Amino acid sequence: MLRFSKTALVLLGAAGILAGTFEPAAARCQLIVATNSASSKTAAARAAHQNAIDNANALKRRYGWKYVNLRARKVTPDPFWKSVRPVVTRDMLLKPDVVTAQTYSQCWKGVVVPFVCTAGAVACGN
Repeated sequence: MLRFSKTALVLLGAAGILAGTFEPAAARCQLIVATNSASSKTAAARAAHQNAIDNANALKRRYGWKYVNLRARKVTPDPFWKSVRPVVTRDMLLKPDVVTAQTYSQCWKGVVVPFVCTAGAVACGN
């Protein structure tokens, strides 16, 4: 019985070493912050979402990735005209936030445009 235990332990150790040598390369990830505007909150959120997807596809091309996956990430709202509105405070945000599996969008009423949304995501690819 003791001999069987030692053999099993050696085989498990060898399997662990081999598994480590065949480990796939780790995916690289990058934060995406995409802001867009439109005449309605829904349209602005859709535009920001699409902008995030377009940015992820641009990363895929730039780095030569075979694939890219997006995960929603809440980010700080990023206004267009920082000279007009340098920051978006919490009380300016329109609820509810627009959250999908790929992006997390926060929207507010614009100064120059009717509605503005910032979508956040983490793009990972390899």
